[in-house]
Amino acid sequence: MAFTSGCNHPSFTLPWRTLLPYLVALHLLQPGSAQQRVVAPSLRVTANVGQDVVLRCHLSPCMDVRNSDIRWIQQRSSRLVHHYRNGVDLGQMEEYKGRTELLRDGLSDGNLDLRITAVTSSDSGSYSCAVQNGDGYAEAVVNLEVSDPFSMIILYWTVALAVIITLLVGSFVVNVFLHRKKVAQSRELKRKDAELVEKAAALVRKDAALAEKVAALERKDAMLVEKAAALERKDEELAEQAALSKQRDAMLEKHVLKLEEKTDEVENWNSVLKKDSEEMGSGFAELKKLTEELEKHSEEMGTRDVKLERLAAKLEQRTKELDKQHSQFHRHFQNMYLSAGKQKKMVTKLEEHCEWMVRRNVNLEAAAVKVVRRNVKLEAAAVKVGHKAKESEKQKSELKERHEEMGQQAKESEKQKSELKEHHEEMEQTEAVVVETEESEKPSEESD
Repeated sequence: MAFTSGCNHPSFTLPWRTLLPYLVALHLLQPGSAQQRVVAPSLRVTANVGQDVVLRCHLSPCMDVRNSDIRWIQQRSSRLVHHYRNGVDLGQMEEYKGRTELLRDGLSDGNLDLRITAVTSSDSGSYSCAVQNGDGYAEAVVNLEVSDPFSMIILYWTVALAVIITLLVGSFVVNVFLHRKKVAQSRELKRKDAELVEKAAALVRKDAALAEKVAALERKDAMLVEKAAALERKDEELAEQAALSKQRDAMLEKHVLKLEEKTDEVENWNSVLKKDSEEMGSGFAELKKLTEELEKHSEEMGTRDVKLERLAAKLEQRTKELDKQHSQFHRHFQNMYLSAGKQKKMVTKLEEHCEWMVRRNVNLEAAAVKVVRRNVKLEAAAVKVGHKAKESEKQKSELKERHEEMGQQAKESEKQKSELKEHHEEMEQTEAVVVETEESEKPSEESD
């Protein structure tokens, strides 16, 4: 960009040349010299990369600066871009060596223009143009902007490529995420399908187990029916035994009546024997009295001693016989008393046996009622199991449509297990009751 102002610009060179004597006269007429200053363009100097650019500024008022100290300084680094003093170019920055030139043609007119060749994007920035001479020091700032169309194009393309790469990477990441999600969903579906297949197989196994349990329950029902028939037969036998026991009880009552009659007779005999024994005791006392009287009269009746001795011997024999009869009656009475006690014990035993038979009949009737009730419960349970087997068959056909109800079916299967366990426990209880009844029948048969 050309600088359009300055002391040597053709647009104002002639007028200023005509006015120069007047200005010099005014300067001479002033009491003191005017202060010099450096004027720089207010607009930014622009250039493209690789072009040559001239940074223009001039001294005001215009004067010859060939013997002055001129410095162009880069403000960003505060280092010298070009240094001129008394017609000699001095040191400068390494980056600007061979690329700067102070335009000496305009130094006599006060122009401080600096040419920079082959500018780069790093040359952009602010430059300070400073002049120092005997009149003083002055400086101004010139702004340079270097644009690189190729770098801008590259920047645009890099931004576009970065956006495209970002979009591609994002789409790739999204595709990978979707692919992984799809793979995970397919794996989850496969896993759920496998679980469903396993659950279907488990349901099939459970159905088979339920069928086996139903068959076992049917077999147990048949066994229970057989046992119930056996119990009915045993009840009939027990009824027959009860009838026989009643007949025996009637016979025992008759025997008891006979025994009571015999006991009455024995008591009568006892009373008779007591009377005889009392009479014998009185006769024995009378005989003793007679013997005493005979002993008294023996002295008196000495002639009758032999007869009296004979009578005494007879009396002694008769007393011995009476004693024997009395001992025999006493033993007979004791035997009769013992036989009466035994018969009473037999009667009590028979009464206890009758009571035990009655209690046994009552217990057997209660056990038969329990068995009948349990048979009814088992039949109801078998009906429930059949219904549940039908429901399980329906559940097989609805497995694909009822994935969400698998938990409820598992709960129902657990309930069925608990019910089957309860039925099994009830069956064991019925078997225990049957075993107890059989064991209770054994001592009765042994006692019979």
